Amino acid sequence: MRLTLRACRPSFLWQQRRFLASAPCKVASSYEQRTKSSWGSAPLSWHAGRTVRFRCHDGGRRSRELEGTEHSASPPDSDGTASDERHRGAGFQELLQSCSSPSDVLDLTCKHPPTVRQVSHCLAHMWSSTKKMSEEQRRYELRLTFQHPEFDKLLHRAMGSAAGMHHANLAYTLLSAVSLGVPERSRVVQTLLRTCQEKLNDFDEKSLSILASCLEQMDSSPNVDALKEGMRLVVEVQLPRIKGVVALQTMMRLLGKDAPQELKSKLELKALSMAHKFTLPNAQYMIFTMATMGFYSKPLLQVCSKKILDDLHGIPFNPLYRVLLSCRELSYRDTVLFTGISDYIASNLDLWSNKQLLLFLSAFENATFAPAALMEAYAEKVIADPDALTLRDLLCVVKVYSYLNFDLQHRRNPFLESVSRALDSYLPRMSGLELLKSAYCLCLMGHFPPALLERLLQRSAAERPSSDPNLRRAWEKMFQTVDLCLRLDSPPLPLPLSVPESVLGNPDPSPEVNPRLSRSLRSALGDGAEAALQETVLLEKFYTIDAVVTTPAESSQRTAVIYVPNSGFCFGTSRLRGSLAVKIRHLKILGYTPVLVTEQDLRCEEEAADILRRRIFSEPSTSEEP
Repeated sequence: MRLTLRACRPSFLWQQRRFLASAPCKVASSYEQRTKSSWGSAPLSWHAGRTVRFRCHDGGRRSRELEGTEHSASPPDSDGTASDERHRGAGFQELLQSCSSPSDVLDLTCKHPPTVRQVSHCLAHMWSSTKKMSEEQRRYELRLTFQHPEFDKLLHRAMGSAAGMHHANLAYTLLSAVSLGVPERSRVVQTLLRTCQEKLNDFDEKSLSILASCLEQMDSSPNVDALKEGMRLVVEVQLPRIKGVVALQTMMRLLGKDAPQELKSKLELKALSMAHKFTLPNAQYMIFTMATMGFYSKPLLQVCSKKILDDLHGIPFNPLYRVLLSCRELSYRDTVLFTGISDYIASNLDLWSNKQLLLFLSAFENATFAPAALMEAYAEKVIADPDALTLRDLLCVVKVYSYLNFDLQHRRNPFLESVSRALDSYLPRMSGLELLKSAYCLCLMGHFPPALLERLLQRSAAERPSSDPNLRRAWEKMFQTVDLCLRLDSPPLPLPLSVPESVLGNPDPSPEVNPRLSRSLRSALGDGAEAALQETVLLEKFYTIDAVVTTPAESSQRTAVIYVPNSGFCFGTSRLRGSLAVKIRHLKILGYTPVLVTEQDLRCEEEAADILRRRIFSEPSTSEEP
């Protein structure tokens, strides 16, 4: 019977969609365009309330004042004694709970017109019922909803009853309407927003949290922006009285990056005072919230990290992956947390799909952290079955392992041979850029597959880089690195290979002298002729050396002094990352002794001079292991 009724509903499409503006439905773009309100110029027949004015944008080009009405009483169909209302309300609620779709709810309202409070319950139940559906079923049900003649009537009643709603019902009505896809610039949504503004001072913690959840997903408009600003003021006043962790986090997300620093500090103190209440989901969501706000609080992050570490086995892929992304966004790196996550993933490798493992690896690489346990376990997986990897998988694998300069020890050769064989099978369909990226990464690792290199160099003359100057320079630098590796590493190849000059581009302009390093070096060398100093030296038209110190001896010793920022190392280790590691490798081939200087070494110039003197003269062979 229900299916028969649904099949007949399109016959109602001739009716004007009275409460939906011409904006397209947010949920499914394929829905038909809604016509403009047909009753906008006339008051509703049963309304006898005062006029409400609210702003509504027309396509973002201009704004206009719309006339609506506000009614604080129940609709005319809800009269009767108080006992009758209670009895009828309980029966209506039972019927509502039995509805399994938005259309079921609308069919119910056709037979039993809802009261003011029941309007909110109906919309909320319509929304909640769709959350249990598949995406395809949800689209279908929402299409039926917007075609149903009772949907207009329900929205009509919601708009007319807004002023008489309890603030929690009002917030739920707005959230449900927006979540169902009612256009945000429609009169009903704008009326609800305006009514929320008028009642905002009466909203309690729960209502504010519901409203914040709704505003977070809405686009900017005069009423939305005004309501957000009002919420910021209300939250600051009510902050001491907030007791729920979820409510606090929802409000923090709404306040966002634009919240004043003073308010962010108050929110941090409030969150820390509630830290003992944090559940595992609370700890995860707090890290996501801080990333959304762009707010770094080390004490709060440490609390959340400990909670996550204590219950790693209870975290599925999506939240765990989001934790890593949020830490990267906040520039927060915790060796204990990252190592714990790496160990957990590696010890349960079969729980994760290949795509999930690669996303984890990429997230760690973006955080400049080498997850040793995971990288070793995944290398074994690659060696066991390299043919299971797609081209996209292989490009990700070589990028992560080369950029992190990870030492696979006895697994190195089997791993590189497996990856090379798998890449060879994709050579005929690889683009020039894919060939270049894979060859570049393998050269960083000191591996030179002949077939891949030959294919790259054959294609290089015909391929042209992007017109974007930044992309073109990155393309040239990768070719320059491949060229240097072929010339300096001298790999045993079946045929001699060389990179055409046409793709190498020009060297970067020489950087300015590092003044702190220069002063410390001159102080370390003194005024004598014991050593000669050259600053900002360009080698092989590619590598810039901050300084070269030549000490006279039977065979003169050349020391290449290189300033390395913290980002040049894998986090928590002294292991250099890919491009810097190959630079050190090539300097040694060219006969230089590399000496690395970090930001910490230069903090105090007097101590820096002593450090440099020891490294250059007393420990000539000392350098960081590439």
